[in-house]
Amino acid sequence: MNTRLLRPETVPVVYRDEHLLVLDKPVGIPTTAPDGGFSLTTIAHALDPHAPMLHPLSRLDTLVSGLVTYARSERANAHAMDARANGTLRRAYLGIATRAPEPPTGDWRFAIGFDPSDPKHRRGLREGAKGAGVKAAHTSYRVLAIAGPLVALDLWPRTGRTHQLRVHTSKAGLPLAGDAVYGGIKRITLPNGRILNAQRVMLHCAAFRMPRLGGEGELLLHVDPPADMQSLFKAAGGEPLRLRFEDLTSP
Repeated sequence: MNTRLLRPETVPVVYRDEHLLVLDKPVGIPTTAPDGGFSLTTIAHALDPHAPMLHPLSRLDTLVSGLVTYARSERANAHAMDARANGTLRRAYLGIATRAPEPPTGDWRFAIGFDPSDPKHRRGLREGAKGAGVKAAHTSYRVLAIAGPLVALDLWPRTGRTHQLRVHTSKAGLPLAGDAVYGGIKRITLPNGRILNAQRVMLHCAAFRMPRLGGEGELLLHVDPPADMQSLFKAAGGEPLRLRFEDLTSP
């Protein structure tokens, strides 16, 4: 599909109030485009033309799907920044790898730095590594379900580094299916010899949680993974319903 031909009304609005706009980002478009080109933010402005501002609270890679939340005002953006700083703004992701982590529940704290061969990419380093451009990073993970060679993971980024989940899974020895940049495979062979194809990075932002502005409880949103992730898991013998997000309770 040519994503540049996407009509704004075909992109699901998951939630909107006076403070936030939340969209379910499709695969194939960036969250923002530095050159002002076509992006999810272009669509956000078309869907919400009267918002005082639309600032994404996170940016999903072009080949990643799921929830993107926009602050609709300076006040909402400041509230989100405070929530991020005190750890009450949380996101959870679904990832599909071709190897299970050991142990099945835990934390990765690999530092992340620039890849010297390509400044657009990152590399995982040992915990505590120092250097120019090197930042500490923390991801919690849990095995959600297994189907043949595929392992579905719940992933909680505790920090917000560029490509963090892709780098951390790769550094842990279980790159995400379809993520050729970080060592993932696109062709997956089942025990019966059937070949499955992962055409993109198998990563989806499934849930978002943040205290409501004004102290009115919490906003908790979640969206099911798109058809390509469900179909891949089903083809490997899994039950797509196992991929649905339940809550934001992390290990």
